[in-house]
Amino acid sequence: MYDLPTILTAFGLTLFAGLATGLGGLIAVMKNDPGKRFMAGALGLSTGVMLYVSFMEILPKAFDELTGAWGERGGSWATVAAFFAGIAIIALIDRLVPEPINPHERGIGDDPKKAAQRRRMMKMGLFTAGAIAIHNFPEGFATFIAGLEDLTVAVPVAVAIAIHNIPEGVAVAVPIRQATGSRKKALLWSTVSGLAEPAGALIGFLLLMPFLGPATLGISFAVVAGIMVFICLDELLPTAVATGRHHTAIYGLILGMAIMAASLLLMI
Repeated sequence: MYDLPTILTAFGLTLFAGLATGLGGLIAVMKNDPGKRFMAGALGLSTGVMLYVSFMEILPKAFDELTGAWGERGGSWATVAAFFAGIAIIALIDRLVPEPINPHERGIGDDPKKAAQRRRMMKMGLFTAGAIAIHNFPEGFATFIAGLEDLTVAVPVAVAIAIHNIPEGVAVAVPIRQATGSRKKALLWSTVSGLAEPAGALIGFLLLMPFLGPATLGISFAVVAGIMVFICLDELLPTAVATGRHHTAIYGLILGMAIMAASLLLMI
């Protein structure tokens, strides 16, 4: 049984890692008037972060968990099936979620094109926040468990996770700020998505530890990877390219992949 100081220390590390997403949101909203170049670069960076972490971290974790539970053949098929199930789920949600039209919203009632762009940005931001929150939930649980068992392992893991949470916060904040014109809302949503990490620690510790097995984790990871890849290809990258700054978007994508690769290497 763990004593209270050990539990509080482990939770503090998890909270530190999660709040770094809010720091990413703060960085995104500090720029006074984000132009097309900034938007293209930021959305491209968000795309790179999410694609890299999906294919290089989350999906391999799913494969490891599921092949460990069901063998190489069964686990491989389950990983692929869950990945495309995640894509199908978010694609269905994307088709079914209504796009509310509010003619009273400041500055967009007489401009249907601008209104549609803002609705698209808002949906993109909320989907991104949801996907990152789902991804952060087991990540927070893992950081918390590491903190309970061995601080020499938990501290560098928490620092590395915090570093790669910063661009995830940017990914959430940029489209929400563009949609609402509100820095506060952008910062709020980026912070909320990061708070899934300490939430994952608490809920996992109190409820899920007796039931959380390799198969459940593996399927969850693969579904989240599918969701994140769909958001990148259907929302983030097309919107970045639509700014007219194609090369800036691609450079941002590559930079996002490089940042995420470096943050993951810190965990080794």
